[in-house]
Amino acid sequence: MVNLLNNTVKNKTLLILILFLLTSSSLCFAQDKKKVNIRYYSITRVIDGDTFWIDDGSEKGLKIRLIGIDAPETRRTRNKEIGYYSREAKAYLEKLISNKKVRLEFDVDTLDLYQRTLAYVYLENGTFINAKLVKEGYAMVSTVPPNVKYAEKFVKLARKAREKERGLWGEEKQGRYNNAMER
Repeated sequence: MVNLLNNTVKNKTLLILILFLLTSSSLCFAQDKKKVNIRYYSITRVIDGDTFWIDDGSEKGLKIRLIGIDAPETRRTRNKEIGYYSREAKAYLEKLISNKKVRLEFDVDTLDLYQRTLAYVYLENGTFINAKLVKEGYAMVSTVPPNVKYAEKFVKLARKAREKERGLWGEEKQGRYNNAMER
């Protein structure tokens, strides 16, 4: 009888050990699988303070438009004039992402009217580029539903940038920005 009990305890212990090993190895595999899906892209060209090209392996590359923000335009188009603080915004984005790799995060819509890929963008060190541009005053909030994942965060960062007169919200600059908007 004692042998039978010992065998039952051994079998239960062995079964628990096997289940533990299977569970822990599957969790490790799931974590590794998440890491494999993260892809970083090289920057090939910065267009302005919220648009740039990446090397996605295609011949042309992929044009990325940062979601949730709007930086001043660097060139005149049919719909928009060259924006106040546009050169500074472009230069700041170039400084942040040139010669670096970025990770893209998508929201509901992945393309805009101009067929640019819409993305939240992160550096390899975790810096959230969209948020950094708003926080430092190089871009304004521009929420276009359904892409609203970080809208509240961007509004809070923009409010702080204005209060601290960062970037285009600087006291001297603010008057020139408002005048440019009235034209």
